[in-house]
Amino acid sequence: MTSPVRPSTPHAGGQVDRPPRNRTAPALCALVLTLGHLATAYMTLLAYAANPAGPWDSETAAHSNFASGTALALTAVTAGLSWVFVKADWLRRWWYTIPSALAVAALLRLTALAPEL
Repeated sequence: MTSPVRPSTPHAGGQVDRPPRNRTAPALCALVLTLGHLATAYMTLLAYAANPAGPWDSETAAHSNFASGTALALTAVTAGLSWVFVKADWLRRWWYTIPSALAVAALLRLTALAPEL
């Protein structure tokens, strides 16, 4: 004989009871995003570290632009993953701030703070 399933009862605030959270999925999501943010921060750091030696050094400026563009692409990937993980309720909303800050830094290096020749 099967036991009846008890319907979830709302609390005083109107929220439904949730099962206890599994900590494995949030830890894996945080690890994946942290690795992505570290790679993005490294590419942004490389972009800021590249300074041309003079007007003839266009190769260094191109490397800085490439590193900034790669950092922006990695930021787009980590922002998309952050959106998926937050929508799945595995991570909190503050995880959006890291890719936003890294995107601003990479975009500034690509445009306003670009190395001058």
